[in-house]
Amino acid sequence: MPSSPSSSAQAARAAVAARLRELRLDAGLTGKELAVRCGWHPAKTSRLENALTPPSDDDIRSWCATCDAAPSAPDLIAATRAVDSMYMEWRRLHRTGLKRTHETSVPLYERTCLFRVYCSTVIPGLVQTPSYAEALMASITRFQGTPDDVAEAVAARIARSHVIHDGDHRFALLIEEAVLYYRVGDPQVMAGQLGYLLAAMSSPSVSLGVIPFTAERPVWTLEAFNMFDDDQVLVELLTAAVTVTSPREIEDYGRAFAELSRMAVYGARARSLITAAIAALG
Repeated sequence: MPSSPSSSAQAARAAVAARLRELRLDAGLTGKELAVRCGWHPAKTSRLENALTPPSDDDIRSWCATCDAAPSAPDLIAATRAVDSMYMEWRRLHRTGLKRTHETSVPLYERTCLFRVYCSTVIPGLVQTPSYAEALMASITRFQGTPDDVAEAVAARIARSHVIHDGDHRFALLIEEAVLYYRVGDPQVMAGQLGYLLAAMSSPSVSLGVIPFTAERPVWTLEAFNMFDDDQVLVELLTAAVTVTSPREIEDYGRAFAELSRMAVYGARARSLITAAIAALG
């Protein structure tokens, strides 16, 4: 099972720190000598080498120049910036609103062949109705205190979901039964959303599984995650989006998805759970 969802970022930071240490050792410098030449406190060298403090671009340039390894600086700077993108706070991603996040992910969605999506709290974005998406994004915007561009973000999300109908893509979607009952919007919004789920199930490219309340759980309820082929996983936490790129961790998420899939029901049994949720709306 996946351990800490931010461990890919931690491992990448450690790799950058290890490379800095190698450059220092190759240059025959002690940590104190490097600190003196760079003009900073010796403790800073230790913090950087142990990945306790992320290096700035200037830190990396100074370190590499001092170690006669200036050509290594651009790659290390790029690696450090990539680490920053692995764990991104939603408030930072949404600092100008929600629309941009949807628009920038379009290339990833268009090049992905197999989507594997597990949601434990909301309907997957790929099969959300505009009304449901609007209610959900309005609550996210209020909670995060970010700029309100909900109408534009909803349009961007729906536009991004064109991959459901266009191109050679396959979608394996898993939801917990509880998601069918969590009220996002009023009963009319929920009825429309659940009805759309029934329609989406008829697409030959979509496999929709519902994990019943009564399912025996060899895998506990997890945070929502989206797998894009075997290339990366996006994990959605309360405060941040975590991009997992470590092959070992991607394999763990794939194994978790497979076990969750075995707990789910499909076809007529899934439809009966969805129609029961619609009936419960009154």
